[in-house]
Amino acid sequence: MSQGRLQLAIEQIAFARNYTLRLLDHTDPADWFRQPHGGVTHIAWQVGHLAMAEYRLALERVRGARPEDGALISQGFLDLFGRLSVARVDPEPSNYPAVAEIRAVLDRVHRQALKELTTLDEAELDMPVLKPHPLAKTKLWSLLWCCQHEAVHAGQIGLLRRLLGQPPVW
Repeated sequence: MSQGRLQLAIEQIAFARNYTLRLLDHTDPADWFRQPHGGVTHIAWQVGHLAMAEYRLALERVRGARPEDGALISQGFLDLFGRLSVARVDPEPSNYPAVAEIRAVLDRVHRQALKELTTLDEAELDMPVLKPHPLAKTKLWSLLWCCQHEAVHAGQIGLLRRLLGQPPVW
């Protein structure tokens, strides 16, 4: 096993996040809770969902949940943006954390994931995840799905931006 697999996974997680941040940096926070006509989601839900997913895929499934994780991301946040949650069809911003808080959780979780992943023992990558996942059976696949999942949702953010009348971001 080479150190290359872990480094590549970390680089892909960072690459996907940087693309998401580029989209967000070109999006007015006032648009985060807007849904295009006939829409089923909004940017705020997408971003909160990405924070939840990175926590679950890059931290919880790799090293297990820890009591101090509540300082990174609360249980309420995990529930609000979890896998089975949906954005409210007529989103009311007061039903969600503020844009700045959603972004802060996104950034906190990402910093912690990158910090911890750089110390992960390469030998652990082929071990099963600590919490079952339908797609990611090993820790390596959990990390790879983390970046792929982010790319899927970045695409949704990009589409939402376009449907809200904003130009594409490259």
